[in-house]
Formats: sequence, C-alpha cells, structure tokens
Amino acid sequence: MKKFSVSFPRGLFWSRKLSRLDLIEDRCYIIHQLLAYGDLDQIRQLFQLYPKSEIKKVFIHQPRKIYTPSSFNFVKNFLLGLRKKKLDRRNYVKNLS
Repeated sequence: MKKFSVSFPRGLFWSRKLSRLDLIEDRCYIIHQLLAYGDLDQIRQLFQLYPKSEIKKVFIHQPRKIYTPSSFNFVKNFLLGLRKKKLDRRNYVKNLS
C-alpha cells in the first residue's frame, strides 16, 4: 500500500477517508476527482503524483460520469491534449437537468 501523503482539501474526496486512500489502488478515483473538481494548483500536484501517460490512460479507459460539459472539454482538450481523440461525452458528462 502506497500511502496518499499529499494534502488536498477533504471536500475533493468526500466519499473516501483520505487516510485510507492508496496511490495505486485508488488512482482512478484520485485522478478523476482532481481533474473534475480540483483547482489548477491541485491539478499541478496531480501531475507530480502520476505521469501524464498514466493520467491519460485512466481518463480514456476508465471514464467517470462526474464532469460538467466545460470541465470535460478543458480536461480532454487542454490538460491532456486529446483534441483529436474521439471520446463519448455521455461516459463523462453528468446530467445537469
């Protein structure tokens, strides 16, 4: 178990205890939570925790339906540089209605 030692606000990880997060086992949860809800400093820290290739791999192959339309576009097109990659928005964007 690789402990999650970076300090992030509790509000980013509301469904799990920070003391129980494991950087390897919980990487999908950590990556998506920070991409969807983190500010730019927190996202910068995410890229220090995991290589960009790992973040892209999780984003593409393990989608989570937690993004707003604008946050999905920002993460996909600008943060991860996946403009040309076709991804089904329905797998990422939560219903806001």
